[in-house]
Amino acid sequence: MRFFVTAEHEKERLQYFASPEGRNDLYQYNQKERRTVLEVLEDFPSVQLPFEWLVQLVPPLKTRAISISSSPLAHPKQVHLTVSVVSWKTPYKRNRSGLCSTWLAGLGPEESISIPVWFSRGSLPPPSLVLVGPGTGCAPFRAFVAERESQSTSEATAPILFFFGCRNEENDFLYRDFWLSHAQSGGVLSEEKGGGFFVAFSRDQPKKLYVQHKMEEESQRIWSLLSSGAAVYIAGSSTKMPTDVMSCIERIVAKEGVVPKDSAVRWLRALEKAGKYHVEAWS
Repeated sequence: MRFFVTAEHEKERLQYFASPEGRNDLYQYNQKERRTVLEVLEDFPSVQLPFEWLVQLVPPLKTRAISISSSPLAHPKQVHLTVSVVSWKTPYKRNRSGLCSTWLAGLGPEESISIPVWFSRGSLPPPSLVLVGPGTGCAPFRAFVAERESQSTSEATAPILFFFGCRNEENDFLYRDFWLSHAQSGGVLSEEKGGGFFVAFSRDQPKKLYVQHKMEEESQRIWSLLSSGAAVYIAGSSTKMPTDVMSCIERIVAKEGVVPKDSAVRWLRALEKAGKYHVEAWS
């Protein structure tokens, strides 16, 4: 940009950013603040950047992959999405918001839009399921449960244990009525059907409570399904949750299977190789 700037003070600032001495300030200005190309050009109004350079400079928008949270059996010709609107404050207290999630949230119920969708045709695996989906990680499992419920009207279905987590029951309990209705007598998440629905509200008590704590409370039931051929599906944030949940399952296998930790780790790796341990995580 400094080759296309006309104002001397702006040129000096750009040269400083490009120098070893200005590296930290450049990081603070650009990466930490997540400035867009437009915002940078607004900060340096004398820059006359040729269009062909601008095209090379601006990266293409990344594809957003979003899990479908509805079952084609339960809702033919419909696709439901569960999306959290991304928003945060920069170190300099500037409000920022996610591009795609904010756009989706701003759509009106009567608006008609076209979105490319790629479907991978398949069906829910027949064995018992252990599902772990905190927050919007519950999205694919809403589809799983609805699919199993539709299947159960014409055939016997295997049990499902679902572990859900969120910060507060009052504000963050996504699809509360849906889960509770399926956990009632006769539902696919009910104890009567061998299933279960367990929820951890991490901020509703002095000591934080997460899904792995609920899983350890139900270690016998989890091991009973796992040792009978159940598949494990985990979805949600890619920060610590998938690793913490895997460690929790390793402890459950070691405890309930009465085996050393290294044997439990190998057992879980074998489950993964057999295609029965799946993680869908995002940042």
